[in-house]
Amino acid sequence: QVQLVESGGGLVQAGGSLRLSCATSGRTFTSTMGWFRQNPGKEREFVAAISWNSGRTGYADSVRGRCTISRDNAKSTVYLQMNSLKPEDTALYYCAARSGRDLYILPRNYDYWGQGTQVTVSS
Repeated sequence: QVQLVESGGGLVQAGGSLRLSCATSGRTFTSTMGWFRQNPGKEREFVAAISWNSGRTGYADSVRGRCTISRDNAKSTVYLQMNSLKPEDTALYYCAARSGRDLYILPRNYDYWGQGTQVTVSS
């Protein structure tokens, strides 16, 4: 059974940085990992994804150039470094996993989800 636990969220001023972590258990070292975010009443949206061997990454246009996804398979952890944060980045951030070697950007493509970590960016 795959389990995902996010951490690293918090309250930060605009222009600041945060690094989110997703600790994984189970067979995730061959999985594509993704980060998504969601606000109340809105759909969950793609933020970033990384292939199982870190060979490929993908980003939403809204965060490209400001965020970096990475993974350390030895530590079973995936990271999302977020810089130059904006108030519109405020959301509950989720880590997700699925088997396979492609990058996936739709929530329905992922099989496993964490509980989320809240990021709030003040103006």
